[in-house]
Amino acid sequence: MPSGNLILPQERSRTTMNISPNGVIVPATADTTTEALLAEAYTHGVSLPEPVHSTIKGDPGALLVAAQDCNGSFENIPVKRKKGPAPRLTEPELCRVCGDRASGYHYNVLSCEGCKGFFRRSITKNAAYKCKYGGKCEMDMYMRRKCQECRLRKCREVGMLEECLLSEDQIKAKRLRRQSTDPASPAAAATPTLPAKMSPEQSDIVEQLLKAQREVLHPSKEDVEKVTPWPNDSDQSKEAAEARFSHFTDLTILGVQAIVEFSKRIPGFLRLTREDQIVLLKSSAIEILVLDVARRYDEKMDMLYFWNGLPYSRHNFKHAGLTELVNPMYDFSKRIRNVHIDDTAYAILASIIVLSPDRADVSDHKTVEKMQEVFLETLQAYIKTTMPSDRLLLPRILMKLTDLRAINNTHCEQLLALKVENHKIPPLLSEIWDVPQ
Repeated sequence: MPSGNLILPQERSRTTMNISPNGVIVPATADTTTEALLAEAYTHGVSLPEPVHSTIKGDPGALLVAAQDCNGSFENIPVKRKKGPAPRLTEPELCRVCGDRASGYHYNVLSCEGCKGFFRRSITKNAAYKCKYGGKCEMDMYMRRKCQECRLRKCREVGMLEECLLSEDQIKAKRLRRQSTDPASPAAAATPTLPAKMSPEQSDIVEQLLKAQREVLHPSKEDVEKVTPWPNDSDQSKEAAEARFSHFTDLTILGVQAIVEFSKRIPGFLRLTREDQIVLLKSSAIEILVLDVARRYDEKMDMLYFWNGLPYSRHNFKHAGLTELVNPMYDFSKRIRNVHIDDTAYAILASIIVLSPDRADVSDHKTVEKMQEVFLETLQAYIKTTMPSDRLLLPRILMKLTDLRAINNTHCEQLLALKVENHKIPPLLSEIWDVPQ
């Protein structure tokens, strides 16, 4: 698997999509009758007459949004895709950290799989090591297991870069943490103090996001009733297991629909190109889904609350065949308990996640980056206004994006494993997360 950068869900080589007169993006082969029904429901909020999972059959990607000012003409948009694996070495070469056989260039350095994984784990976990031998260990294949501090130092000395691993917003969070813990540093001294109140522009952004959150992030009673019913717990048949799996995929579709609608209302989002809208939505959906569910985690009961307002236990997920897929969600939910994310902070953070300029295939990187910066400043101002005593809250919140990106990285592989086990993944979810049909 190529490394050195954050790995997003697997991508197909090239996809052609059409834009309907309603501004809805659909595959070129989509059924036009179903397309029209979904476009109407998507654009005007009309309830769908069929169960969630059956409505989207044969129409993958029909709910992905484009700009709403289409002129009514159909237009083919080739979505750029990166092709092929990372180039392999033609001759055996040695890892510059420990001398083992190198497997390729990882994080800017020719290195082995062991040192690649060690560097990634050390950075993502913000690990702090202590050398027992005075900090001067000579690094080789033996000492790499004995001294982690010197191994990490050697990784940096030979040129491994954190920037190749962390996303841009995570790098900003790391910088904020350093400044907060070292007030005497020049960077901290140069950081301007935010006013006690948010600016009118920031207040307006928050108001728009909260309005969108109230109106679209909670599915209607009618949509919830269309979710595949949960079988009796005593029923252990194959059909019951499939029904439980469909129950969760239907709930996930409700979550994806809500995220798409919410993203359309992020100030400035619809001014982006339609290609970038697709890329940003597809690559951020799982991260926002996990963050949303994690906020409603019941630590005492060890249960996750989904969009129908009902709690689910590990036992429920196990009997739906989803243990491996949901374990990272449980782990993240526990880690985020010490971070206070209220509805306002969540709405701003979700916007920051959507507007990540480092996503693969984003074309207008600078525009997306400038937009994200506005929401980062808004989140900082909001925290400064509402919780001024907690100087480390913002870095703690933003560093959770590292965990979400890691979940994103493994999500597609886990979905492929489910497909191998003959689980039926709905076309919409397959399209969003690039799972081959």
